[in-house]
Amino acid sequence: MRVVIAGAGSVGRSIARELLGNGHEVLLIDRDADDVQSSRVPDASWLLADACEITALHEAGLENCDVVVAATGDDKANLVVSLLAKTEFGVPRTVARVNNPKNEWMFDEGWGVDVAVSTPRLITALVEEAVSVGELVRIFEFQQSEAVLVEMTLPAASPWATRLVADVPWPADTVLTCIVREQRALAPSPDDLLEPGDELILVTHTETERELELLLNPAAPAREDDDDD
Repeated sequence: MRVVIAGAGSVGRSIARELLGNGHEVLLIDRDADDVQSSRVPDASWLLADACEITALHEAGLENCDVVVAATGDDKANLVVSLLAKTEFGVPRTVARVNNPKNEWMFDEGWGVDVAVSTPRLITALVEEAVSVGELVRIFEFQQSEAVLVEMTLPAASPWATRLVADVPWPADTVLTCIVREQRALAPSPDDLLEPGDELILVTHTETERELELLLNPAAPAREDDDDD
């Protein structure tokens, strides 16, 4: 897979190292000569240019790119890069970094963003995931499909604890993707038994998040938006 990363700061370089370690081809773009130093990520290709300029993206060969990651520290730049990648080059997948949570609402398909990654939101989710039992925690949202990746640690009082995966009447458009048990990730099958304390990783729709939470834990605390239902 060929990946172009706009922004060669610490975040962009970290992403590049992970992708290279997984066998992918990576090109880093940055207009700051101090950041464009091939010795920092020697296995990546480098381009000193402004990723918001379409000529630079042509030079980067975005038409032959599988994924574009907009990872700069500027939300405006990340939106422009995502929009150009999607509309001018037809890149199949765009991932954009959200620096200011107040701007998160703009990072959607209207700006060519397939997946928006907000570091503050992820940190919050990881904190909540670590301390919450029986509450559904949103990890992130797939902007185009309105699908969300969520997690719940199954409480002992759940009606589905000690029941088979196949017995659970999952809401529409909901998929149990992984069970984390005793620090091991398990690929769930219909015949697997759910146990109290299991961390369930699921993909569902934004409209069915609350339904899923109450299914797995009818005693889940009320939310502010429940009165709107």
